[in-house]
Amino acid sequence: MKPREIVRVRDVMRPEIDIVDGMTTITDALTQMQSIKNKMLIVDKRHEDDEYGVVRMSDIAHHVLARDKSPDRVNVYEIMIKPAITVDASMDIRYCARLFERLKLSRAPVMENDKLVGVVSLARMVLHGIRK
Repeated sequence: MKPREIVRVRDVMRPEIDIVDGMTTITDALTQMQSIKNKMLIVDKRHEDDEYGVVRMSDIAHHVLARDKSPDRVNVYEIMIKPAITVDASMDIRYCARLFERLKLSRAPVMENDKLVGVVSLARMVLHGIRK
């Protein structure tokens, strides 16, 4: 029996990184999400010792829409998740899928050598992993 080929996160991630400043309004973040057809933006570090954050459509729904707040008056930093849970580009997608299941994630930033290199989603892992 032939050994199973290991599919790494780097093989299935989306290399485009959609970064937003924490001071961006939710209105502007939504506009950016719509123009790039993305459900998550990475919130940039403020300085070298800071960490990345993320803001997802679900965060906007929960913290802005459900609470009837004005998206023009709420900034990304007020509702983001920080620090963001990241995955290493060399991780086997089977382990990444297990991590996503355990932490109830659908997507995460990908790091390689302490640099942000992309975003991986559960959908991309499943579609690529099942085909192999």
